[in-house]
Amino acid sequence: MNPVVLQVLPSLDTGGGGAEQTAFDVAEALTKEQTPAFVTSSGGRLAEAIQQFGAIHITLPLASKNPFIIFLNVFRLKKIIKKYNINIIHARSRAPAWSSKMAAQLTGCKFLTTFHGTYSYGPGVLGKLKKYYNSVMTDGDLVIANSNFIAEHLITRYNLSKNKIRVIPRGVDLDKFTSENVSSTRDVELKGLWKLNKDSIIVTLPGRLSRWKGQSLLIEAFSILKDRDDKNNNNLVCLLLGSDQGRSSYRMELEKLIESKNLKDVIKIHGHCDDMAAAYSITDIVISASTRPEAFGRVVSEAQAMGCQIVAADHGGAAEQIINGKTGWLFKPNDAEALSTSISDILSMTESDRFEISQKAITHVRMKYTKKEMCSATLKVYSELIS
Repeated sequence: MNPVVLQVLPSLDTGGGGAEQTAFDVAEALTKEQTPAFVTSSGGRLAEAIQQFGAIHITLPLASKNPFIIFLNVFRLKKIIKKYNINIIHARSRAPAWSSKMAAQLTGCKFLTTFHGTYSYGPGVLGKLKKYYNSVMTDGDLVIANSNFIAEHLITRYNLSKNKIRVIPRGVDLDKFTSENVSSTRDVELKGLWKLNKDSIIVTLPGRLSRWKGQSLLIEAFSILKDRDDKNNNNLVCLLLGSDQGRSSYRMELEKLIESKNLKDVIKIHGHCDDMAAAYSITDIVISASTRPEAFGRVVSEAQAMGCQIVAADHGGAAEQIINGKTGWLFKPNDAEALSTSISDILSMTESDRFEISQKAITHVRMKYTKKEMCSATLKVYSELIS
């Protein structure tokens, strides 16, 4: 019996996190294997693209956390399962996972989840309710963890059996994130758009504007660098790339912090970037400064694949991807001084030493964190479920 998979997630809008792109990549891999691929979500930028290679997207209100909508989605999913003879329903987020779990129970198909985040919960009664809400992501017949950090989180916080967990790291699309595949025209266009000069040393923090992504920490680190008055810092430019997703108050807070540190000429906030490969291509140093552990942190592998110097907080899935001092740099989380020191250390290196680290980083990603390997491992889990 071949797997007939329905992937379920809130939306296919890029910029929301790793689940959307991973669902897209896996659907594409299924179609290449001449296997039917179905995805259901509320829609988004990738919804149309996912159908161009033969997968079927079905629009449902799966982004809703309204209990009544979640209940109705059970029967909508049940109808899809019956219509297309689905034998695996793969949930990638909590609200749709509740609907998917019940639909799987009603139809007898296998239920698989991917734990894409830590899904925090607090103390007290509300914390217990939140943990229960999160726990649906551990109820799959198997559970995919996208890092060893998440696997350990599942074992220690949710008492999930190690035997039910399959660790499959996120994978980089090497056709997209390879410097040789980024034309000089794209580089020039992006530098022109952002008004960068040829002598700029570019430091980039990619990530939606969210407090825990560490934009304010990087601003503090740049303030420290400025006070050091090192000649290596003279041409530094910092780019904060990412949508505020409606968090205009946080963006204004960052702008005020930049102004208070007299860094308006150095740090620029830009919105969502549609050409991240080109953004990495023109960047010298990429920063992942998340103040709490990332489940995986795809920026870390993408930056290494592009040969950038990468500096990341030493926790969570991001730390797993870097060999410190060999393929990138790890700094003490939430420590602006440590972050500034890592940036200074890179700036003081010789060009040949930086090139050596870049080459090791590229090799490291190609050996461990590719889209091809991620998709292959996921398809093996599908086969395992129905064997």
